[in-house]
Amino acid sequence: MNQDTAPSYGRLAIVLHWIVAVLITVNVTLALTVDLLPDSWSRPVIDTHKSIGITVLGLALLRLLWRLSHAPPPLPAAYARWERRASKLAHGLLYLLMFALPITGWMHDSAWKDAATHPMKLYGLVPWPRIAWITAVEPERKEQLHDLFSGWHTALAYVLYVLVALHLAGALKHQFIDHEDELRRMGLSFRRFRRGPGT
Repeated sequence: MNQDTAPSYGRLAIVLHWIVAVLITVNVTLALTVDLLPDSWSRPVIDTHKSIGITVLGLALLRLLWRLSHAPPPLPAAYARWERRASKLAHGLLYLLMFALPITGWMHDSAWKDAATHPMKLYGLVPWPRIAWITAVEPERKEQLHDLFSGWHTALAYVLYVLVALHLAGALKHQFIDHEDELRRMGLSFRRFRRGPGT
């Protein structure tokens, strides 16, 4: 495919993609480093993690609504059939995780035994409700749910790590090995490394 004619996503789709990517990266970093920080930092870091998760949930909904009303640009013709299928599957799973991870985190937080005495506020400013049916559960059962939802949230996070790694590897392969203008589709422009005549 010619570099100058490679189809790209619309501006809003590109902006949403990169905002969500940055927020997820920050949230993963917070989750993986919170145990290494001083105890006095733990609560602010965890609260920020929750706030970012809810933000990602809202942006994911916006992305989904936009995607349903705006068809994505076609994949380059050089893509093999298995690559097309893998791309659709990976994107579908990533969309699913953008909803499942914040929701399971929200469920986990709602089952926290001290939730009643620690109201949740997005970025310390905007009150955000817990999930009512979970907060109404009796304390012993709530503790069990807290552990269960934590396990779900953690397992989904590991799935996300794998999918993001595969997503990045695929994009870099198409850009620098297959010489497709893959990164321009998401608003990044790189000169392709072209093979010389006869190579």
